[in-house]
Amino acid sequence: MKIETKAVHAGHLNESTRDVTAAIHLSTTFEKAADGSLPGGHLYARPSNPNREALERALATIEDGAAALSFSSGSAATLGVLHALSPGDHVIAGTDVFYGTLILLKSLMSNWGLTYSQVNMQDLSAVEQAITPKTRLIWVETPSNPLLSVSDIAGIVAIARKFDLAFNLTTRGLLVACDNTVATSMNQRPLQLGADITMHSVTKYISGHSDVLGGALIFREAGPLFEKIHAIQREGGSVPSPFEAWLTLRGMQTFPYRMRAHSENAQKVAEFLNKHPKVEAVHYPGLPSHPGHQIAARQMTAFGGLLSIQVKGRQADAFKVCAAVKIFTHATSLGGTHSFIEHRKSVEGENGRSPENLLRLSVGLEHPDDLMEDLDQALRF
Repeated sequence: MKIETKAVHAGHLNESTRDVTAAIHLSTTFEKAADGSLPGGHLYARPSNPNREALERALATIEDGAAALSFSSGSAATLGVLHALSPGDHVIAGTDVFYGTLILLKSLMSNWGLTYSQVNMQDLSAVEQAITPKTRLIWVETPSNPLLSVSDIAGIVAIARKFDLAFNLTTRGLLVACDNTVATSMNQRPLQLGADITMHSVTKYISGHSDVLGGALIFREAGPLFEKIHAIQREGGSVPSPFEAWLTLRGMQTFPYRMRAHSENAQKVAEFLNKHPKVEAVHYPGLPSHPGHQIAARQMTAFGGLLSIQVKGRQADAFKVCAAVKIFTHATSLGGTHSFIEHRKSVEGENGRSPENLLRLSVGLEHPDDLMEDLDQALRF
């Protein structure tokens, strides 16, 4: 079954009421039978809810995973993976990992006793050399946000499988988790390339309308690792509301078609900006000049809706562009129907690696000709 069909049908049909559009189950508690059993399958909204259960089933389906867990945000989903590790464990992440993930590693998980190293994920030898006897997780983000670096997922998985570190949460050795937010399930399948977990900020393309805050983990196997993180989700209570789960499922129905349009629009915008005299560099894996283009072409079916540019000049010149756009909205986040533009260094602060003249563009669903005209006039500073 193709992803377009899965996205429409997964998690939607209620077997008892036969709803085509699912109801929203707002109850925080559920009635028990006289013998204390749960005829509806639910006890309380923190451990489970019908809308969340449907969403998790749908998320696993569209990425061909064995199981999925939904969280209150992408950061909460990432934190769920990190909390499954033990004090003293070591994590490897990319030098340009999303700044929010770095904050978790640097500011929160250091108190947990977790250590981490940042390496150039595009250099497989550097990844291998960074592995220590205490390494338990390689966190891959590809394409990265906002520099759009591309990592070889299968190559990193092959390195991880060489090391049998007897991690008791998986039958294999070193865990590989992939932040698949930018590429999405439509364009990239890390689990099929050997990764153990994929993470999504469903706030972005999967829900797709800039009205949901949520995250998800999708698992290659529904084994001990899944059960441990499920317990963290369940007992910690970092879960989406029923309404957010419902909105995500509704957005998911159009996700494959939206993603196709995002990718097609971004490709045209990137090619246009790559020739623009006021643009110093374009970071987009769909361009043949991109350093990771060949790997991206091998492991992705399309190149996504996110790109970054470096304008000629300094930070002030980048802000001039943000102030001059008329169709792009100067706002954070990505993956919605509207096109967004943002100066990343001012957002990331000390945890970011973005150049001062870099602007991140989330290319939306407007006509690409209008977007290119808007950028062209804004770049006339």
